[in-house]
Amino acid sequence: MDLISEEKLENMTSMEKIRLILDKVKTGKIVVLESGLTPDEEVRLIEMTMTEIRVDEFSGIEIESYPSKKGGSFLDRIFGKGLKGRMTVIGPANQIHTIEKDEFQIRTKVSVGD
Repeated sequence: MDLISEEKLENMTSMEKIRLILDKVKTGKIVVLESGLTPDEEVRLIEMTMTEIRVDEFSGIEIESYPSKKGGSFLDRIFGKGLKGRMTVIGPANQIHTIEKDEFQIRTKVSVGD
């Protein structure tokens, strides 16, 4: 499991973050981001994952984030502008399964190897 600090992520472009995450998850690692991704970054991560799925090699990702804290203007909240999850857990779809999630806790089941 790799825990990645907010400081490391804030100096990276969106594509650098996505590539870092995908490269780690494709090797079987679970990635925990101290500060989550923006909604746009999550969409890009999912899009890139879909293009890289290979049935026998890479089954995709499971991604869960704590909901973002309330803040920003009404329009910012509607359009998700500037908001990002507080923490994000990402792992191989065949190894991590979300059981329960609320604003305070993400409960997952992790299986090693399939």
